[in-house]
Amino acid sequence: MIDLKKFRENPEFFVTAAASKGAVVEAELILSLDAKVRALKQLIQGIKAKKNEASAIIPKSSPEEKTRLIEAMRALDKEVIEPEQSLKELEGELDEKLYRIPNPPLSEVIVAASEDSNEVLREVGVRPNFDFPIKDHVDIAKGLGILDLDQAAKASGSRFAYLLGLGAKLELALVSLAVEVAESQGFIPVSVPHLVTAQTMKAMGFLEHGGQDEIYYLPKDNLYLIGTSEQALGALHEGEILDLASPKRYVGFSPCYRREAGSHGKDTKGILRMHQFTKVEMFSFCTAEQSGGEHDLMLAIEEELLGMLGLPYHLLSIVSGDLGLPAAKKWDLECWIPSQERFRETHSTSNCTDFQARRLNIRYSQDQELHFAHTVNGTALAIGRILIAILENFQQADGSVVLPRVLAERLGQERLVPGN
Repeated sequence: MIDLKKFRENPEFFVTAAASKGAVVEAELILSLDAKVRALKQLIQGIKAKKNEASAIIPKSSPEEKTRLIEAMRALDKEVIEPEQSLKELEGELDEKLYRIPNPPLSEVIVAASEDSNEVLREVGVRPNFDFPIKDHVDIAKGLGILDLDQAAKASGSRFAYLLGLGAKLELALVSLAVEVAESQGFIPVSVPHLVTAQTMKAMGFLEHGGQDEIYYLPKDNLYLIGTSEQALGALHEGEILDLASPKRYVGFSPCYRREAGSHGKDTKGILRMHQFTKVEMFSFCTAEQSGGEHDLMLAIEEELLGMLGLPYHLLSIVSGDLGLPAAKKWDLECWIPSQERFRETHSTSNCTDFQARRLNIRYSQDQELHFAHTVNGTALAIGRILIAILENFQQADGSVVLPRVLAERLGQERLVPGN
């Protein structure tokens, strides 16, 4: 949620910022609701003040005066019922409008409507050249006996997979690697809940502007399956006042569940776009002064991991129209996928400033004042997509796959071999 006081002072700023993300802000309606809410609060406070005055006088009053004052207080009780009911309704309507206002992009973010305008900042690594017909990750994995999509479709439907044998071991090795690298930078490992409340999901900024269409919902329990550990990690300090002399850093690992409602016909082959996948996610609670540095740190960790795996990638600066509701600034990393002859997203990292913490009432004390914390998140590794990049970039003519040294050491073998 944005700062309502700042909205009153400069509504046009938020209207323009929202428009840069493709959202519409009903500024006049919000200001009108806000004025009505403040007027009702003032009215209710005035009525309650009269009650307090009467309560103070009653003990000192004569019996006749007491009777009159008690009757007056009962009348005030009735008088306050309608304003309080109206206040509750108006506050709910105002909150609903405020929750739909996106986090304004930071000043350095390029204003553009779509992902087509995202800027490539640099490319790292060498794209492989093959002197044999290249295979996609599905054919490679099937040849290695580490992936079964057909049986998963029978068990669960499309966009699910079984990882078998060394495929499952690779998943575990990648999770372990990502957690270890993040932990070396002060991130505390966390195994997170896979279900969160509606209030938590809303506070994290994932239910507005169609976001709920991508999330699995359990109506009987009013719970949502997480699409990223971020959604559970954000609530770890809900309602708390934190000591942020140094940032609080966490690295969560979990399955992630996404409906992929808007991806009909896209990436239907293989494990690029799944309903369930494993991801390791970094998350920091920090001060306003620290959040830029935390954002830089997460990007550095992401690039360190890709460097350890030897994968070619490029770095994108994300434009305003591709930021989403909570993010004020975002970078994506995309790995080269040879079978598609293009880069595909494997990592992102976002600075959400105080947007999520304001909704979750997470604060810190500085200079004898309380401030809302900033939150920053970043993908350490999205396992399925990294598996794709490893299989395709390091494939060999005989159907084997040479493993990056860091994984070879963990698995005790230098390559994946068909029939092994």
